[in-house]
Amino acid sequence: MDQGVAKIKKDKKITWKEIKRQKFLLIVSFFMVVYGIVFYYWPLTGWLMAFQNYKPKDGLLGSKFVGLAKFQFLFEDVTFLRVIRNTFCMGVLNLVTSTVMAILFAILLNEIRSTIAKKTVQTISYLPHFLSWIIVTGILHDALSASGIINELLMKFGIIKTAIDFFAHTEYFWPIVAFANVWKETGWNAIIYLAAITSIDPCLYEAASIDGAGRWAKIKYITLPGIKPTIMILLLMNVGNVLNAGFEVQYLLGNGLIKSVSDTIDIYVLTWGISQNDFSLGTAAGIFKSAVSIALILVANYAAKRMGEERLF
Repeated sequence: MDQGVAKIKKDKKITWKEIKRQKFLLIVSFFMVVYGIVFYYWPLTGWLMAFQNYKPKDGLLGSKFVGLAKFQFLFEDVTFLRVIRNTFCMGVLNLVTSTVMAILFAILLNEIRSTIAKKTVQTISYLPHFLSWIIVTGILHDALSASGIINELLMKFGIIKTAIDFFAHTEYFWPIVAFANVWKETGWNAIIYLAAITSIDPCLYEAASIDGAGRWAKIKYITLPGIKPTIMILLLMNVGNVLNAGFEVQYLLGNGLIKSVSDTIDIYVLTWGISQNDFSLGTAAGIFKSAVSIALILVANYAAKRMGEERLF
């Protein structure tokens, strides 16, 4: 009994000694926890507005509760169903094109033998990531306008006879958005894939060369399997962002002629929550978006688990 009491006291003494030794890290951690609570979790109390007929003058606690009426209005609104379609389709298109192009770019960059050329290409590919969407959409708008360089080249090579107004036809908008995301983010997204490639044991490539494997065989049987876990983890993480298809590019490039395919959930929230002062409806749309994102991550993670692939948890 005495030995047990002595052991407990000794353990407590060691614990307090460890706390004193790590006090700086604990203090920093405390402030980070407080920061997370204040800026990430406390604002979630605003979700209460989705179940109210919120009026700023009445406040969050004084507004009338209406239950799920706002959610019912959302799913009976044809416009909201349309923006769900737009957001989901653009999100999936962005996810597929961005992932595929980032992997291809990382593999091609890895195949460059000249160190100077590789660093130059890599640096140049990062630059669009640091441009604001205002600049990117401005470049796109000028390039794709009736008098832009794209129309001039198409007419010069005889592909078309008259200029195309790309922002007046709904069938062009989603590919334009996908291209904008690929052009802006491919270099940045390729960083982690390139890091995963460089972590592959060089002996594998040397052994493959001895066996007579060419570059394509090395990519197929060594590079792609080597970065497969990284691809799966990033894919699972990005699946939750499918409904984050974007706001700036759609808002800046969209117009009345293509509104039926350009509006997203974020634009819908802006229209109802800010422009028309219906904060409750905007909050309900935001909750729906968050719930679907969480569900997509859970489903994708479960599917990866069933297939024996890398998963988040």
